[in-house]
Amino acid sequence: MRTIKKTIMINQTKLVIEPGRAEKNYFADLWRYRELFYILSWRDISTRYKQTFIGILWALIRPFLTMVVFTVVFGKLAKLPSDGGAPYAIMVYAALLPWQFFSSSLTEASNSLVGNAQLITKVYFPRMIIPTSSIITCFVDFLISFAILVMVMAYYRFMPTLNIFLLPVFLLMAFAASLGLGLYITSLNVKYRDFRYVIPFVVQFGLYISPVGFSSSIIPEQYRLLYCLNPMVAVIDGFRWAIIGNTTFIYWPGFILSMAVTFFFVLLGIKKFRSMEKSFADII
Repeated sequence: MRTIKKTIMINQTKLVIEPGRAEKNYFADLWRYRELFYILSWRDISTRYKQTFIGILWALIRPFLTMVVFTVVFGKLAKLPSDGGAPYAIMVYAALLPWQFFSSSLTEASNSLVGNAQLITKVYFPRMIIPTSSIITCFVDFLISFAILVMVMAYYRFMPTLNIFLLPVFLLMAFAASLGLGLYITSLNVKYRDFRYVIPFVVQFGLYISPVGFSSSIIPEQYRLLYCLNPMVAVIDGFRWAIIGNTTFIYWPGFILSMAVTFFFVLLGIKKFRSMEKSFADII
């Protein structure tokens, strides 16, 4: 079959009309529409804190109170050991940072397409921009929450090691896990609205099965590799290793497994999202 390609000049701008052109240039369009990332992210940030009483402090209060509760319950009452002899509060908060970023990103990304239904039905742009921009918004909250960690470390007079410079690597893993699962779930959420009720439960359940309030070293050795099927286990252990230092250790077989699981979900999420993207405007 012959492909019909038509070129039109409008005000010195070349407009190319060709079947399947948007499909072939999809990922190039992600870069072309990069300003849309900024616009949508800034809109979400301003909307989140608009007309709130204490505004941006919510990003500090939530992880701080969670850290206090986990430190009291697991550190003081349950007497669970800390990683590398670090203060229990630092160990917990080093895990809360990536977990809050992941859980917020997953929640926001899963509802992002439904929340932008009017935009999707009116204009063309790569739809992947919408869930990705919601993750960028959660990254801003992560940076704000990081200030609490600095204050806690100053309170305990705890100095990080040079491992701290590898923290962006583990943050990138958290971003990849959020994006992969977020793309997959938001695709299903467009068609099956029940998922908006399932996600809060999954996130809450994941908080307790992930090593946030405790060290993953307490998991029995025979179950350690199986436990690392949770991609956030490697991310949390990596954050603790980067923040606490070499006195804590990374379980490398589990770390590699978690990376493989994360990569699998990224590919699965992109594939599922792209397969359903053409029908979003019709069923949303």
